[in-house]
Amino acid sequence: MLEEFEGHSEGRMRIKCRVIVKGFGEGEVLVTKQAINFLTMLELKSGIVNYDKHELYKKSIADKILVFPNAIGSSVGAYAIYALKINNVAPKAIVCSKADITTASGCAIANIPLVDNPESDVFAIKSGSTIKVDAENGIIQIT
Repeated sequence: MLEEFEGHSEGRMRIKCRVIVKGFGEGEVLVTKQAINFLTMLELKSGIVNYDKHELYKKSIADKILVFPNAIGSSVGAYAIYALKINNVAPKAIVCSKADITTASGCAIANIPLVDNPESDVFAIKSGSTIKVDAENGIIQIT
C-alpha cells in the first residue's frame, strides 16, 4: 500500500513490504524491470553491469538501493553478492518484487538489507530518486 506519511512534508510516501534480511539502507535508487544474474552480468570488483543486453548496462549498483524483480542463474550468484560486499561495491539495500533463494542467501551472508513483496509498484520509482529501506519494519520510504 502506498500512503503518505502523516505529519511529514507532501511527497514523502511509503510502501509496505516483507522483510527478508533485516537492516536499513538509504540512498539513490537504481531500478530495473529485468532480472539480474549476479554471477555473469556484473563486474564483481566494480559493481558495474557488464551485460550489454541489460537495461542497466554500464551502470554501477555500488552504494545504490537496487530495485529489481529477482535473480536468475546459478545459486553461486549468492557468493557473487558476497564478493560485491567484500569489494565494497555492493548495494546499500535490495528491493525485489519476489525474492529468490540466490538473492536471499547472498544478502544474508553479505548482511545487505533485503525486502520483497511490496504492496505497490516499486518499478514506478524513478532511478536517481532517494529512498530509505527499513528492513526492520518492512517499509520503503520514498523521499
